[in-house]
Amino acid sequence: MTVKSQAPALWTADIDLQVPFHDVDMMNIAWHGHYVKYFEIARCALFDQLEYNYTQMHDSGFAWPVIELQVRYAKPLRFGQWVRVNAEIIEYEHRLKIRYRVVDRDSGTRLTKGFTTQVAVDMHNEEMQFASPMILLTKLGVA
Repeated sequence: MTVKSQAPALWTADIDLQVPFHDVDMMNIAWHGHYVKYFEIARCALFDQLEYNYTQMHDSGFAWPVIELQVRYAKPLRFGQWVRVNAEIIEYEHRLKIRYRVVDRDSGTRLTKGFTTQVAVDMHNEEMQFASPMILLTKLGVA
């Protein structure tokens, strides 16, 4: 079953960042690969809110590798531009799917969207889990 988040505030996080000079090309446009880094920063903020970031995941015995990534570039991010990156959990029962939206912080114009899919892997036997572990469900407040 896929759960679309109508969601508790815990299931979404926003971060604001200014596109740094070292992320842009000679046209002052952010290189496409850096968007994934911006997604990761928002994802970590989301996991921090859940008190289940990568350190806590590790301590709980699970790794959560990204197995799928999609990015849709609508408009370029430019040097010095302030953007807001939103990360929102949209699936959690068998995998963790997080949707991202990048907008211009001041105008709200959508610039980019995408998603990542992660699966739980038991760190002791390196087996992928076909259902999300109870620790995630507890952190989400659904167990």
